[in-house]
Amino acid sequence: MYRPTLLAGAAFLAAGAAHAAAGIEVNQLGFLPAAQKLAVVPAGANDRFKVVDAASGKAVFEGTLGPAATWDASGEAVRIADFSGLRTAGAYRVAVSGQPDSPVFTIGADAYRALDVGAIRAYTLQRASIALDARIAGPYARPLGHPDDKVLVHESAASGTRPAGTVIKSPKGWYDAGDYNKYIVNSGISTYTLLAAYEHFPAWFDKLALNVPETGNGVPDILNEVLWNLDWMATMQDPEDGGVYHKLTNKSFDGMVMPDRATAPRYVVQKTTAAALDFAAVMATASRVLAPFDTKAPGRSQRYLAASERAWRWAVNNPAALYRQPADIRTGTYGDEKVDDEFSWAASELYIATGKDEYRTRALAAAPGVQTEPGWADVRPLGWISLAQQRARLKKPDDADEARRQILAAADKLLARWQASPARLSLAKSDFVWGSNAVVLNQAMMLVQAYRLTHKADYLNAAQSALDYTLGRNPLGMSYVTGFGAHPAMHPHHRPSEADGIAAPVPGWLVGGPNPGQQDAKDCRVAYASKLPALSYLDIACSYASNEVAINWNAPLVYVAAALQSLER
Repeated sequence: MYRPTLLAGAAFLAAGAAHAAAGIEVNQLGFLPAAQKLAVVPAGANDRFKVVDAASGKAVFEGTLGPAATWDASGEAVRIADFSGLRTAGAYRVAVSGQPDSPVFTIGADAYRALDVGAIRAYTLQRASIALDARIAGPYARPLGHPDDKVLVHESAASGTRPAGTVIKSPKGWYDAGDYNKYIVNSGISTYTLLAAYEHFPAWFDKLALNVPETGNGVPDILNEVLWNLDWMATMQDPEDGGVYHKLTNKSFDGMVMPDRATAPRYVVQKTTAAALDFAAVMATASRVLAPFDTKAPGRSQRYLAASERAWRWAVNNPAALYRQPADIRTGTYGDEKVDDEFSWAASELYIATGKDEYRTRALAAAPGVQTEPGWADVRPLGWISLAQQRARLKKPDDADEARRQILAAADKLLARWQASPARLSLAKSDFVWGSNAVVLNQAMMLVQAYRLTHKADYLNAAQSALDYTLGRNPLGMSYVTGFGAHPAMHPHHRPSEADGIAAPVPGWLVGGPNPGQQDAKDCRVAYASKLPALSYLDIACSYASNEVAINWNAPLVYVAAALQSLER
């Protein structure tokens, strides 16, 4: 995922560091009428706050700030303003004497519709092997890049029927992140999360018009978008033995150029256990979610399931084929030294799909400890989500009980953090890692599962806080989603956004967020302003460690926005 690239000249120096902390922190998009509504206010002498009409300045709500406390992740002494009782639609600001007013936010019935559309359309604008015209992409129209119709089999992926240098076709799919490569492991969690979003909230997505190239074909647009990537994933399976190539990549990262200018040879690299199992899990899920639309593509679901079982068998026969970067390949690795969680997830999806006992045992195997959220290297919770959701389909419905227990254990741990946090966040200080914004949204996705199982309001409130954080309720006072909010990220590490000649970045992308690891410090000639976890961020294109975009980070943004819209009480 990371890709150090030295940028020529001083253009990126003018991009500046992260937006300065902006006093009162609030979700800069807004809230659904019945949602919990919190703002974070710098601690000071004033005990009272107001919410004022943005146009008239008239106070419409008043309240007392919560007690002051210091958030260890930022060093801030803060107080919470709770204005959940305000439900009237409109545009507002939070005001506290002695502080600048907050950015304007709205309250309304479709608070996150545009956000969800934008976050999904980011995938459309990230498609490989397609020309995007102005009708679809507006100002971000671009020529076709990476047809991937002449991909070479790398020596590490060679087999008897496909020796090194064999030319195969592997078009479509999404560019993984700020680069132009495609990775099965990261596609796995990304594609699953979007499929789960549709499966859990079909009524929301059935009416969500996205203007993708396939719009109007009788398939919901979010599934049309997912199918673009599923079509690519299917080409990554070796038809001879069922194994799955780990990635499709150049030997080195491309420069900061548009896709059609990136013409280096492309390779499929090494078959791995992780890739086979992620593929198996996603294809089994897709066979279930897309079955109602088989009339549009007869036999598709059956093909997905057959491909899933073949990948599973390959993984069982090759349980320790871990990714090892070849000497001549220098792109992202997505290496994973433990694949028990991938076996668990794939087995869960295949057990749901087939009811076979061979999958049941591994699907129900005990998990080590409490895992609070999924990530590309820790996918076991995805199986829990599916088992809990599909309880009625299981041959033995009680088999979902352990998944329910694990989800609630994770959610309760997150809820306790949220309740104790001075900033009202489930993020622990240790969660500020590469892609910290995705960590908090994946936590929110787990909290949503707990709410769906129990209807306990605080689970949903904690999920709301996670979205609030990414949209401006953070110490930098910025929205981490390009194109959304009063102070959005403007300079993501994203090749099209840098190379297209348009001042504004491609909209709808969640940037990685604060990361005290600062792994890109050697490549950026602008220093991070702080090493405090929640402040360690650069809004500069060279900052691949804090400001890159990635398909797996956007997926929980899509999911959580849809969940909050669909589950409003």
